[in-house]
Amino acid sequence: MKTTNFLLRLKLQKGIGYVKMLKIASQLDTADVNLKALMKMDLPSNLKRASLAAYNDDQAEIYVNRIKKQCQVISFFDDVYPEQLRQIYRPPLVLFAQGDVNLLQQKIVTIVGSRMATSYSRSVLTKLVPHLVKKGWVIASGLAKGVDVMAHKAALTSEGKTIAVVGNGLNHFYPLSNYHVQEQIIRRGLILSEYLPDTPPRPFRFPQRNRILAGIAQKVIVTEAQEKSGSLITANLALQENRDIYAVPGPIDNELSAGPNKLIAAGAIPITDYQL
Repeated sequence: MKTTNFLLRLKLQKGIGYVKMLKIASQLDTADVNLKALMKMDLPSNLKRASLAAYNDDQAEIYVNRIKKQCQVISFFDDVYPEQLRQIYRPPLVLFAQGDVNLLQQKIVTIVGSRMATSYSRSVLTKLVPHLVKKGWVIASGLAKGVDVMAHKAALTSEGKTIAVVGNGLNHFYPLSNYHVQEQIIRRGLILSEYLPDTPPRPFRFPQRNRILAGIAQKVIVTEAQEKSGSLITANLALQENRDIYAVPGPIDNELSAGPNKLIAAGAIPITDYQL
């Protein structure tokens, strides 16, 4: 059995969360998984039983085939899995994708900011993103309202490539206002999620996906974000992974400038023109 199929079977098992999956996956190698190898794994008895149950679950194969008809499945052990993402804390073990997975091997810049972003961010991104596209950068963001969708639209308008990392399964369109953008990205870019396709959006899932946005990128740009926001979580995660952090400065009397200005004060590179 392919390792990717086995990990997907594990993900479908009840009671097997990320930590347990990680303990099991750490015993695997990049080769196919077989019954003999599973029996030899140095695991607690409950995890060994779960591994064997997943391996022998004939019903799971039906779900695996159904999922593979809906999207591409990428595991930590696949060649297409981006190397920089392997290096982060708690890397996703299984990813679900719609679109061009080869974009994960190109140079990526993640752009994040407030859902309540103003015309200032739209103006900056409308001018900045085309320069990034011309230099061969793939634009990544989270397909949320505000800065995220502005970044995706700017990339698409510039005939560039864009990756959306979402906090729900790929069978959901969230928010619904971005439905048509998501459809465009599937055709011209890549939609990525660590959640099974039917997983609904929930608030706690969005901070979790931020580590993926940080992990796939070489650079992270923050524009218009409050001091305590998901955008700064993404930036801090990226900083921990030694990514380059850029921030768009803003007027000190605007609360949406607090996040980028704080990052600049802490050492982020201020964006003062469009030639990043």
